[in-house]
Amino acid sequence: MVERAYGVLEVHAWDKGEVMSAGSVILEGLGVRMEERMKPKVVSSQTIRSVEPYQTQIINRNSAGMMILPGQSLFILETLPAAYVTLAANEAEKAADVSLVDIRPVGAFGRLYLSGSEAEIDAAREAAIAALEGVQGIEPPGFKDS
Repeated sequence: MVERAYGVLEVHAWDKGEVMSAGSVILEGLGVRMEERMKPKVVSSQTIRSVEPYQTQIINRNSAGMMILPGQSLFILETLPAAYVTLAANEAEKAADVSLVDIRPVGAFGRLYLSGSEAEIDAAREAAIAALEGVQGIEPPGFKDS
């Protein structure tokens, strides 16, 4: 996917080894090492508890995934670089029974919306952030922690 300033290349296969091999070939072709990748940053994260019915209608109107139901909790995560939000979503879904309401892995910042019960959203949040913090790499240029 190519857009104005950022691009994303996705590689899919049933065999994880094939994906990893393709990644190695791509990095070699670009003349870079995995250690040179940008370390992801959590730009913002927010949990909204017990979402009101009217708000769920507004959220679901723009949803690209599952729906949030009234009374559920909503977790919103923004990452830099954007593509890392897919890693966060994957780990969150493996750790908890949550619904992927929306994910936007391209652009300046990645954005993820997950819904579920309070306990499941808390578990998903922890897993998503831990996954991002576990990635080694270089600091994104110009990013300052607040």
